[in-house]
Amino acid sequence: MANHRCGSVSEEEPCCDISKKTKICLCVFFGLLVAVIIAVPVGILMWRHPLQEWKGKGTTAHFYEILLGRCYTYTQIVRPELGHKDCQKIGKAFTTAFLSKDPCSSTEQDYQPLLELTAQTVPCNKTLFWSKSSQLAHDYTRVQGDLFTLEDTLLGYMADGLKWCGDPRSSEMNYQSCPDWREDCSNNSFSVFWNAVSKRFAEDACGVVHVVLNGSISNTFDERSTFGRVEVFNLRPEKVHQLQAWVMHDVGGVHSDSCSSSSVNNLKRILKERSIAFSCQNNYGPIRLLQCVKNPEPSSCRFYV
Repeated sequence: MANHRCGSVSEEEPCCDISKKTKICLCVFFGLLVAVIIAVPVGILMWRHPLQEWKGKGTTAHFYEILLGRCYTYTQIVRPELGHKDCQKIGKAFTTAFLSKDPCSSTEQDYQPLLELTAQTVPCNKTLFWSKSSQLAHDYTRVQGDLFTLEDTLLGYMADGLKWCGDPRSSEMNYQSCPDWREDCSNNSFSVFWNAVSKRFAEDACGVVHVVLNGSISNTFDERSTFGRVEVFNLRPEKVHQLQAWVMHDVGGVHSDSCSSSSVNNLKRILKERSIAFSCQNNYGPIRLLQCVKNPEPSSCRFYV
């Protein structure tokens, strides 16, 4: 009969109205459920703790790409005898040393796997240190081609001029800021790295080694510099017979210090205590020539032009 069926026009509307409401409720419920299921994990993935703010500049833009590019350039072009080095592994070891870690609690051990992957032999008598004379020392090794500064080795070449740090709350690099060694902390990822590679560079040196010092500033040998703190004290007397210092003065500039100055004599004393012979020369000729090529006008360069 009609009053027992939804097929009747007069009786069908109440029955079908309940069905529609039920469907709408179910659709809304499942829609919200799906939205929550999707939104929660996405929200978790997208949410980030704010990175720690430091006083120093942040990680160099495109840090990893630059690192890899320099590794391939060095091992395939600059020093093809190192072509067997695995740049992918080296890049991974480099970033693993500091990512997701407190940049003010870095240790030399963090970089040990990287140091092992980039081991490199510098021939005896070919090691050149520098202190407050970076540009001049590198100009010299660039044209001389036979001596190695730290930045002429694979790892130094890769990292030269770059900045980097991570954050314990993120797997990303901190591109906004990194610790300044003076204002934030001295044992930061960047400083610890250079101390570690400088230490290894000095430990591996042999024969007669050399250092370019800046004689146009006071305190030419600074015990607080990387050369004064790290490298001098990690030379091995059983391997290094002598250190030759070249005290260079700016062309036409002030001669603040020389081989006879108190700071250079302090270097001589430290080496003597470590049983390493010392010699010193003011304005070493080949390096002086380079200075005069750049600035030939002063009277002190007339001999070279």
